[in-house]
Amino acid sequence: MKNIVLIGMPGCGKTTIGKLLAERLHKKFCDIDEYIEENTKKSIPEIFKDGESVFRRIERNAVEEISKKFAMIIATGGGVVKSFSNIQNLKKNGMILFINRPIEEIVADIDISNRPLMKDGKEKLYNLYEERVDLYKKYCDYEVMNDDTLEKVTDKIVNMLDIKKTD
Repeated sequence: MKNIVLIGMPGCGKTTIGKLLAERLHKKFCDIDEYIEENTKKSIPEIFKDGESVFRRIERNAVEEISKKFAMIIATGGGVVKSFSNIQNLKKNGMILFINRPIEEIVADIDISNRPLMKDGKEKLYNLYEERVDLYKKYCDYEVMNDDTLEKVTDKIVNMLDIKKTD
């Protein structure tokens, strides 16, 4: 089975939906940001203190390693789409799902305290959305609206995957 890779904005539900999917499908779950923190022994905000380019290099290496595994549910960081090599690696072994949650909902409830790109406030989210939304749509195999409870969005994905298996 291919990996199921979740992309989307920070706060769209990738990690929570990924964990729910892994549980439902009896697959291993990997959050790329958590993987980076475990391997570097630093938090994402600590890594960002050395610059976004340092973080993106570490992220590329992590994506390359993780994407070689099979039958996993992978939650990526929101900016993974900024590097085409990330997408190439993730697509080799995976199906990419864009978790599309309305930006207004993300802004309304996101906790920005541990999100280094939002240290200037929630309005930065709108800029990131404008910068990334076309990339999410371009690189995904399927787009899933996160417009319900996370359990129902997970159900929607599982149902979609069942349909894809029978195609």
